[in-house]
Amino acid sequence: MCMTITPSALKFMRRMLRMSGHPTSGIRLLATPHGCSGTSVEFSVEAFGSHGDVTTKYEDLTIYMPPATEEILNRCTLDFSDAVHSSGFTVLDPKGGHCGCSTADPRSAIVDISRLKRGP
Repeated sequence: MCMTITPSALKFMRRMLRMSGHPTSGIRLLATPHGCSGTSVEFSVEAFGSHGDVTTKYEDLTIYMPPATEEILNRCTLDFSDAVHSSGFTVLDPKGGHCGCSTADPRSAIVDISRLKRGP
């Protein structure tokens, strides 16, 4: 898997782990394609991956994801921004094609941090 995680995304994920009370847990990613609107990505703090998940290390973080998510996020960059009007992760996909029916950039997806779940 070749995925880049920006320093701001790493910082936020480490903060999520600390706040969960389980700093040795990992981050679980679940990505699903949504046609022209890009990719939907969900994140959660998990002690272990689910059955069949791919487990990978990125610096000091453990990341769990289903094989389909690994394929979707391959060669992507995961970023985090915290702006006045929106905060969340952005997935930049250099492979992203487009169909011309939307003005949104088909190579990115923004995930609102309100969708993040705390671990058990």
